[in-house]
Formats: sequence, C-alpha cells, structure tokens
Amino acid sequence: MQSPLQRLIPYVLRYRLRLTLGLACVFGTASVSLLSPWVLKYAIDDLSAMVTRVKLAQYAGLLLGIAVTAGCFRFLSRRVIVAVSREIEYDLRNDFYAHLQRLSVSYFQSVRTGDIMSRATNDLSAVRLMVGPAIMYSASTLIVFVVAIAMMLSIDMRLTLIALIPLPLVTLSVKFFGAAIHRRFEHIQAQLSEISAVVQESLSGVRVIRAYGQERAELNRFAQANQEYLNRNRGLIILQGLFSPSLSLFLGLSALLVLWLGSRSVVLERISVGELVAFNAYLVMLSWPVIAFGWITNMLQRGMASWKRMLPILDTVPEIADTEQTTNPEQVESIQGRLELRHLTFAYGDGDGSPVLRDVSLRIDPGQTVALVGATGSGKSTLLNLIPRLYDPPPGTIFIDDVDIRELPLASLRGAIGFVPQEPFLFSDTIAENIAFGSFDKTTDKAFDQIAVQRMAAVANLDTDIKEFSNEYQTIVGERGITLSGGQKQRTAIARALMVDPRIIILDDALSAVDTYTEERILSQLNTELRDRTTLIVSHRISTVRQADLIVVLQNGSVVERGSHDELLAYGGVYADLHRKQLLEDELATS
Repeated sequence: MQSPLQRLIPYVLRYRLRLTLGLACVFGTASVSLLSPWVLKYAIDDLSAMVTRVKLAQYAGLLLGIAVTAGCFRFLSRRVIVAVSREIEYDLRNDFYAHLQRLSVSYFQSVRTGDIMSRATNDLSAVRLMVGPAIMYSASTLIVFVVAIAMMLSIDMRLTLIALIPLPLVTLSVKFFGAAIHRRFEHIQAQLSEISAVVQESLSGVRVIRAYGQERAELNRFAQANQEYLNRNRGLIILQGLFSPSLSLFLGLSALLVLWLGSRSVVLERISVGELVAFNAYLVMLSWPVIAFGWITNMLQRGMASWKRMLPILDTVPEIADTEQTTNPEQVESIQGRLELRHLTFAYGDGDGSPVLRDVSLRIDPGQTVALVGATGSGKSTLLNLIPRLYDPPPGTIFIDDVDIRELPLASLRGAIGFVPQEPFLFSDTIAENIAFGSFDKTTDKAFDQIAVQRMAAVANLDTDIKEFSNEYQTIVGERGITLSGGQKQRTAIARALMVDPRIIILDDALSAVDTYTEERILSQLNTELRDRTTLIVSHRISTVRQADLIVVLQNGSVVERGSHDELLAYGGVYADLHRKQLLEDELATS
C-alpha cells in the first residue's frame, strides 16, 4: 500500500521539467549569494595592503553584480515553483471534485457538507504550500547549509567543528517540535471542518432558525466551535513560539563560540581578519537555514496532515459505478422504457437491516402509467430511487428492456430517466437554465432551446407565473430556489424532467405543493406529454393517481393490492380505505 507521500508524488512529477528549472534557479540563487562573503574576505584583507580606489570599486561592483544576479535567480525560482504549486493545487481540486461527483448518494448522507468543503479549501491550500514554497525553501536551505559549511571548513576546520557543536540540539528540537506541530495541526483542521459544518447548516436552515427564534442558540453553538478552534490554535502558537527561539538560542551559542575563538585565532595569526569576517558571514547565512528549518517543518507538517485528511475521501470507492460487466455504451440500443421488477427485496446499508421492500414484482410496458400508493414509510420513494440507481438494487431484480439495470452504463440509464424528487432542488440560476438543466452544458457556447423551455414550462403550468416576474425566464431563483414558492419549485422540476425527453419519467409526490385546481390542469397537460413514456407516479392524493393504467398499493414494503382505480374501490381494501379517508378530509375542509 502506498504511503500518503507516494500518493502525492505523481501530481508533482507532472511538472518535473518546470520544477527542475525552478530548482536550478534556487541553486543559482544560493550559489551566487554564497560568493559574497568570499569576495568580502579578499576586500578586507586588501584594505591592510593599501588597496587602491579602483580595486575597491571593482570589489563594490562585484558585490553589486552578485546581488543583482542572485535577485534575478530568486525571482525566476519563485515565479516557476509557486506557479507549479498553483497548478498542482488546480489538479488536486479538479480530481477531488470529480471524485465527489462519482460518489454515491448514500455517502453524502453519512458525512457533513461543511467537513467536505473544509477539506476542499483549507486543507488543499495547506497541501499547495507543502508542494510549492516548502520545496523551494527546503532546496534553498539545503544548498546554503552544505555550501556554507564547506566554505567555513576551507577557512578553518577547527573553528567550523566548534561552530557546529549545537547542531545535535537543533536536530532533537526539530524532531520533538515537528511531531507535536503535526498532531496539533490535525486537531486544528478537524475543528475548522466543524466550524464549516456549523456555518453551512446554519445558512441552509436560516428560515427554520428564524421561525423558531433560535438565533441566539445558533450564535452560541458557533461561538463554542470557534472558541475551541481558537484554543487549539493557541496551543500551536505556543509550540511555534518555543520552536523558533530554541533554534535561535542554539545559533546564538554557536556565534558566541566563533567570536571568542575566532578573535584569538586572528591574534595568533592563524586566520586573517578577512577570513574571520567571511567565516562570520557564512555563519550568519547558516542562521537562515536553521531558522527557516523550523518554518519549513511547520509547513511540511501542516501540508502532510491536510493531505492525510483528504485521502479518506479520495480513497472512498463509489458504491455505484460502471464495471467490467457493464455493457459498452456504444452497444446500448435506444431504451424503449419497458420496466420490470422481479422479486425485489431491498434494505439500506449493507443489506443486513430490516428490508424496506419485500418481494416486489411488477411489469410496466412502454407508454404505461403506474401509480404507487401507500402510507408514509411503505417504500414508495425507495422503489423509485432504485430505478435510476441512486441506490443499488440487488442483481437480477430490476430490468429495463429485459436488461439488468446494473449492466447498463449509468450515463445511458440515467439519460433515459426524468426524475422529479419529493424535494426539488433548484440552482442559484435563472428559471430558464434550471428548466434546461440536464439538456445542455453551461460550460460550452451552445445555447439551450428557449422554445422547448417555454413549451415545457407551459406543460407544467408554470408559464403564467413566469410571465409575472420582472425578468420572466431570466429571473434568478436564488439558492435552492428560495425566491419561488413550493408549488413553483415543483413545477420547475417537472419541466426540467420533461426537457431531457426521457423514455421513463418518475414523479415522486411531485404535485404535493400545488392546489387541486392547479393539479388538475397540470395532469391534463401532462397526459399528452406522457402518452408515449413509461411513467411512475407516487402521490398521497387519490385524485393524482386515479387515471393511472395501474395502481399498486404498498404496505410495509410489500405489494398488497394492484389494479385500476375502479377495481381497487370495488375490492374494498387498503386503497378503498385511503379513498374514503380523503373524501372525508375534503368534506371537512370545505365545510
């Protein structure tokens, strides 16, 4: 099994040529910068030999040239490596989002949206810093560290060894603080996910919060999560605050030893004044790698902790996906819409729980309308969700045109189905684009069929409402369609389902939010559109289903009755009882 770091390497290797160029520029920056103390050594030693102004000008020009050259290399290294890190972040974000799109509906019912959002934003930014700036500074500090020590050794080996005495303490400090910072940052990112989840839930449920007057309670809930985030950050700040000073302390100890022993070496004429100045300059240069090492360690630990938080999502295998047994899409003939359920038994989860559907068998021919009726919890919506494989049915239980739906490509299966769920979801876009969703790609220049949009809106009895809006079809409906009424959202969803010209259309209590008069008008207009389509309707209203070719009554997940409206009334069973109750409710409502 690959380690987290091995999982990240392929993203980095995509840009290996540009990274190599960037690292070469880093090498150039460090190498050129390290020439300055050596030039300074000769300049100072020449001062004692009555150096001329021309010679001094040459030294000054050389130092200036070194600074300019190093600056150019530094600009190029940052320009290349930071740009590459942004592209790696771009690739990771695209892959992360693409993987989310492949995951099954059941996955999103087990995780919090805010947690996913935090990993896609905050954690991904930390990973970018790890593969960009952290790599750049790591290479720079390594080069400076090695070359500076080599130059110091060439000046005075004994003095260099003395200067490096505190180095083991630096290593121990990095090991201790690095592990502690990694643990702290994992806890901080987890709490940041909690904050994101709280905010997301509050914004999504803002109307419920207002209705129940829970603003203060929600503010307190957020404040508690935010306080915990602050406390965890304080713990990290303490560690970081101790880390850098400890490194500086060891570095200061080294400088003190060099100053004391180096001065004695000058007096004893073991080294020149210029060599001591150069040695100290290299020691000062060595301070950057030591201090930066703590910062880089922090960045690497943050990035790795964030990458480990992203991997569980990327490693989640979609429960529903095309397999080797899936028919090649090119070999799939046009779906006609003949639907058959064969002894369907289904339970959520791993299938070990109590079955939601029990031994359901049903055959629906193309163009036939079948209504599912039953009390809440009888399994109606579950059955509908299984047909487009929002949940996976057992093999050999659901067939379309005599082909097991598990063997059909998902794109072909779902492309043949128009689905209107109980709670229609609208995007924060125009009404026209919400209706056209599924029949066009917004990322292309190809426009959707405006005439078809208007025609489907008319079929759903939505066109009159749209004409009353100031911008008509270009009206922005807001997030989740918040500016529309419940009935308008349902009718928009119906129009959207019809726009894809499906062979099978599923209406899951799709008219529950409209009044009976509007319902009759919609059903009357729908009859023409549904004439050649296989239609499944779920409704609690008998008036919605009475014209269906076949009515199936579900009770506790099992089919207890089936037949036409008149046949079931004559039978005098569950359906007839539901019919009587609704008639009584209607009488009470009108009295």
